[in-house]
Amino acid sequence: MVDDRSHVSDAEENATSTSGGPIASTAKSELATRVGDNLRRHRARTGLSLEKLATLSGVSRGMIGRIELGRSVPTVTVLSRLAEALGAPLASLMDVGARPATRVLRRSRSVTVRSSDGKFVIRPLSGHQVGVEFFELAIARGHFEEGEARGFGTTAHLVVTQGIIAVTVAGEQAVTLAGGDSLGFPADRAHGYRNVGDDDGVLYLTMLPSSMVS
Repeated sequence: MVDDRSHVSDAEENATSTSGGPIASTAKSELATRVGDNLRRHRARTGLSLEKLATLSGVSRGMIGRIELGRSVPTVTVLSRLAEALGAPLASLMDVGARPATRVLRRSRSVTVRSSDGKFVIRPLSGHQVGVEFFELAIARGHFEEGEARGFGTTAHLVVTQGIIAVTVAGEQAVTLAGGDSLGFPADRAHGYRNVGDDDGVLYLTMLPSSMVS
């Protein structure tokens, strides 16, 4: 279905993502290659041309081409729009492929995506798996981050482990959560997170597609 939302701005498209730890430049290069390969694979699977994917996602054809060539690391906003247009989990665009039955994700080697000048950081924790997606979110003190609305019927569940976070969901009254509090909400609506506490906030977010919601 063609989305009537506006294209992402040039600033959003050209902003690069980074990873934490002492291997930042290496992880960033790995992420660029990983996202490019996975995006190209998903686009081939769906049979979408660059032009068609650009229309569906609101991301320019040129930006998609640069991502597929590993020349640009997109922001989480751009990644989310591409994943939604492709009908693929967001984490699948950042996955390296086949893995053993058990998998350890070391924080020092985690690939993260930053937005809003680093005030909002998202770290995929679920890897490439169909269905549930699991993320760690970090949000700076005083910052508001608008969440990307997911596909129809998608449900989100989050728990705050640090800070005080006010969650807004279209059509609902804002809810303020402290450490240990959790919330479930429809992720297919416009929503956002504001850190209203005195410290940086940390949240863990799970996304469930409609097919997995009873």
